[in-house]
Amino acid sequence: MLSGTRQAKYNILEDKKVKYIAIEGVIGVGKTSLAKKLSERLNAKLILENFEDNPFLEKFYRDPVSYAFHTQMYFLMSRYKQLQEIKQIDLFHEYYIADYIFEKDKIFAYLNLQDDELKLYEKIVSLIEKTIVVPDIIVYLQSTVDRLMQNIKHRDRNIEKEIKEEYIHDLNEGYNYFFFRYKATKVLIVNSAEIDFVNNETDFENLIVEILKPDHSSIGYYNPASAKIAK
Repeated sequence: MLSGTRQAKYNILEDKKVKYIAIEGVIGVGKTSLAKKLSERLNAKLILENFEDNPFLEKFYRDPVSYAFHTQMYFLMSRYKQLQEIKQIDLFHEYYIADYIFEKDKIFAYLNLQDDELKLYEKIVSLIEKTIVVPDIIVYLQSTVDRLMQNIKHRDRNIEKEIKEEYIHDLNEGYNYFFFRYKATKVLIVNSAEIDFVNNETDFENLIVEILKPDHSSIGYYNPASAKIAK
C-alpha cells in the first residue's frame, strides 16, 4: 500500500501527458533553430542531434563511398541512445522538442549505403526501432535546393564545406518521398522557402499557431505565403 504522498506523486506521473514535437528537414533548412526557439517559448525539454560529434561525418562528405557505413552506424546508435530520454517523464516540462526523428536515419541509409551494408543496417534497426517513442506531431520543413544551399553556405560550417548540390538534391527528394507517405503519426508539411521564422517574429508566431492546432489531420500543409495573401 502506497503512502498518501507517494500515491499522489504516482498519480501525477500517470496524468502527465508530455507533448512530443519533432522538427525535421534537409540539412540547412533551419530545424535546429526552430527547435531552439520553440523550446524557449514552450518551456520544453530540448533534444538536439549531436551531429558534430560524429568523427566520420567530415570524411563522409569528402568520400561518401568509403565512409557511408561508418557514418551511418555512428548516427544510428547515437540517435537511439539519445531518444531513450523521452521515456523518462519530466515533471518540469510539458513538451519535448527534438530536431530530428529516429526514422530519418533510414532516408540516409537508403541513399548512401551499398546493398550488403544496407542488409546489415536493416537487421540492426529491426532490433531497436520498436523501443523508440513516436512524436505526437512532426513538423517537416520543406524547402528548395537553392535555398538549402544558400543556408549551408551562409552558416559556413567547416564540416559542411564539401557538401555537393547534387547530394542535397537527392536528399531533398528522399525527404519529400518519405514524409509525403509517412503514416506513423501526424505530419505538418511547411513550405519554409519563403519565410524567416528565425528573424521574423510574425513568421515565427504564425508557425507556432499552426503547430499547436489541436485538429491536425494525418498529413497537413502550411504555406505561409498563401496564408499572408488570404489575410
